[in-house]
Amino acid sequence: MKLQLIEVYLPKKSMENFHRQLQELPIVTHWHSNESEKYSLVRVLVKASDSEEILNFLELNAEHNDEIKALLFNLPAYIPRIAEEDDTAEEKEEEASSHAELIRASRQELYNVVHSSSEITKSFTWFLLLSSVVATVGIIKDSPAIVIGAMVIAPLIGPFTSSAFASVLGDYQLMRQSVITSLYGLMIPLLIAASFGFFFPLPANSQEFLSRTDIQIIDIAVALAAGAAGALSFIKRASEALVGVMVSVALLPPAIVLGMMIGAAAWNNALTPLLLLLVNVNSITLSAILVFWFSGIKPVNWQEIKTASTSRKYSLYFVSAIILILATAIFFIQF
Repeated sequence: MKLQLIEVYLPKKSMENFHRQLQELPIVTHWHSNESEKYSLVRVLVKASDSEEILNFLELNAEHNDEIKALLFNLPAYIPRIAEEDDTAEEKEEEASSHAELIRASRQELYNVVHSSSEITKSFTWFLLLSSVVATVGIIKDSPAIVIGAMVIAPLIGPFTSSAFASVLGDYQLMRQSVITSLYGLMIPLLIAASFGFFFPLPANSQEFLSRTDIQIIDIAVALAAGAAGALSFIKRASEALVGVMVSVALLPPAIVLGMMIGAAAWNNALTPLLLLLVNVNSITLSAILVFWFSGIKPVNWQEIKTASTSRKYSLYFVSAIILILATAIFFIQF
């Protein structure tokens, strides 16, 4: 059983009402101490699967009382160990209902991770620059090992997954920031590859290069799987390193090939890698939106829920329409 600890700082005058409401929530146990003459500290031990419900309760209370502060901690161990109790028939039915949604980290935890992933930082820029150079060299030398090595350090999974997360929550500020970072994340490899394409001949004998000049409908399925895997790695708080490779494979090589063709002014052949890049970007975004939606991520405030519903709906319509248009273009290119 994974446990988490929530520390709540609140005014003493609010303690009685808070304690009464706390008894109705799914907590393991709690402790209370006085921090000062004015404030109290309540430590609440909860199952990780129940932490979001507690945090939502605190979030709603904090809207009406800005003196309430809460911190969330992961617990590697707890002594004495809490034994798993046998589930009653009613508990099993509730558990089955809750498992209809994907088991994941709390929305509050995910928001902090996603927000940091949507920012343009020095480390993001350096990893992007280095991975772009390595991927370009790997494509020119026709070395799959070098290209895969570039995918390992490419940080592209963050901003694209963040934009999908923001669209599900209806957080337009985070969405705008994520989209800007995503465009920045594609612009750097395009510029680096364009400079290589300007000074060096196109590697027409490189299989890594030629494979990105061919596009098929099945490429959409690959990008959808990559986006879903990226979103799942976020909501499960699993290691994103290996999943990030899959997302980067769908984004970085097509961007590199497109950039090289732009640098070489090979406009007639640039359409295919452009289509491949657009298909992958939109497919990754679509599948990530669906994963976040089906995992039950949503705000708690009524007005925010309404905004999120509208944002999610229009995001799905827009991205799906783009994919259908691109799929139609791919079909006509093939035939």
